[in-house]
Amino acid sequence: MVATTVQKTSHRLTTQIDIIAKDTTAIRSLDWDRDRFDIEFGLQNGTTYNSYIIESEKKALVDTSHLKFKQLYFDALNQVINPQDLDYLIISHTEPDHSGLVKDLLEIAPHITVVASKVAIQFLEGFVHLDFKKQIVKNGDRLDLGNGHVIEFVNAPNLHWPDTIFSYDHGTGIMFTCDAFGMHYCSDYLYDENLQDIEPDYRFYYECLMAPNARSVLSAMKRMDALGEINLVANGHGPILKYNVKELLDRYHRWSSEQSKGEKTVAVFYISDYGYSDRISQAIAKGITKTGITVEMFDLNGIEIQEIPEIVSSSAGIVLGMPPLSSQALNNKVGTILATVNSKQYFGLYESYGGDDEPIDPLGTKLRDLGLNEAFASIRIKETPLETTYQICEESGVDLGQFLTKKATIKQRKALDSDLDKAIGRISGGLYIITAQKGETNGAMLASWVTQASFDPPGFTVAVAKDRAIESLLQVDDTFVLNILEEGNYQNLMKHFLKRFPPGADRFAGVKVQTANNGSPILIDALAYLECQVVSRMDCGDHWIVYSKVTAGRVSKSDALTAVHHRKVGNYY
Repeated sequence: MVATTVQKTSHRLTTQIDIIAKDTTAIRSLDWDRDRFDIEFGLQNGTTYNSYIIESEKKALVDTSHLKFKQLYFDALNQVINPQDLDYLIISHTEPDHSGLVKDLLEIAPHITVVASKVAIQFLEGFVHLDFKKQIVKNGDRLDLGNGHVIEFVNAPNLHWPDTIFSYDHGTGIMFTCDAFGMHYCSDYLYDENLQDIEPDYRFYYECLMAPNARSVLSAMKRMDALGEINLVANGHGPILKYNVKELLDRYHRWSSEQSKGEKTVAVFYISDYGYSDRISQAIAKGITKTGITVEMFDLNGIEIQEIPEIVSSSAGIVLGMPPLSSQALNNKVGTILATVNSKQYFGLYESYGGDDEPIDPLGTKLRDLGLNEAFASIRIKETPLETTYQICEESGVDLGQFLTKKATIKQRKALDSDLDKAIGRISGGLYIITAQKGETNGAMLASWVTQASFDPPGFTVAVAKDRAIESLLQVDDTFVLNILEEGNYQNLMKHFLKRFPPGADRFAGVKVQTANNGSPILIDALAYLECQVVSRMDCGDHWIVYSKVTAGRVSKSDALTAVHHRKVGNYY
């Protein structure tokens, strides 16, 4: 599986208009050069914001676009239809990249009826600040546009906001899914004909946004099964799914089933539309899912207080974002969480940076007094979150997940057949340290499962455990350095990088380094180094096999040998 980096022109915003089915047109806003999404989500190939128009007896617009496309988008919309002729605006969810132009549209055409979930309508009322016609829909409700275009709505909460709905057109077999089944991938291709090119971005997008909501994915897909044949998936980002619909939907189902197998679950409570609570919760949840633990995310604004005891009592861990101090309703829900937790659980807390946060220390003290184990130090947000902030969040999630899997991991090691265990252990390897720098974040990892894989281009593979913090810095097209350790002179570096670092800690403090051409650290005391770029990744159970091409390298001691790592057992490094 090889990813192709799309060739881009600096700071280019364009739109694309195409008919995708009878009476149905797509307007795609192409953001060629966006390299980060909400800071914590690094992008390699830009993104798109997809909007759709259904023109029948009644006319509906499905989602709008990002505010940065205001003039371009309305120019494109007017090429397709006069906004005054629209009857409905269907809102899949209210995240600004899809609803950033709702207010502008309603100012142009105030007669439009907004169709959305109850939660979405509440969110819209909070930021549009206009009176507008509204129609609240729930799972199974239908909207008849005429000429066979009957739109059936599917509840899809947490994919990836609590207000999300899917819309299925019985007349064309198109499923409008907004964020779900999308990807951050910008190209001139309207559809998914180049499956090999988009596979890494499709998977990465799933891992960042959907894996923490795997059970919600399965619930939504079960509701989708009751509908008719799906001919197209009209998503909100990236190419529309047409040529590989079944394959790519099946992957979501398979990935989500695997992610939901965990015997233990962590409940992550956040507050939508308050500070950075939702984004921080996503970063923590991503870290937890890397360890194989199942995550369920709950918006305290949307959940009913009577649902909380069952959720908390069935969870092995609790992550809680600080609610606004002034909201009595939310603080009552936090009180219910405190009344339900038990001493066998792990917990983690984070500030939302919403301007009115509940103080975090008294809540942490209460949970410790109740006998709960603190999985990670409280995450304190004192300024707009940076890349390093989200790295701390993700690594904190990894720590929580590893605490919960520790006993199972030890049990699994002991359960391996002794003869097989000893035989696999005779596979030897060298000793290496992978170092990476991506924006403001960095990481390092001791590795021994490294082997050359190609001559032209020069390349090798390395196995990286899925719960390694550095894994997030080794996506397709990312760069890093492979530092090769010297036989007889590796103990200090090995000892340093075997330490368990707290979330966000500087892995290179006290280590002599210089900067490679690709920006990653080179360890001065290494025997040799290789500058590398990730070409592809293969899923191998509890590890990723990362294939990379070598772009530069140097040996510091031509007569020295590479350190060799011999093992006696095959179920541990």
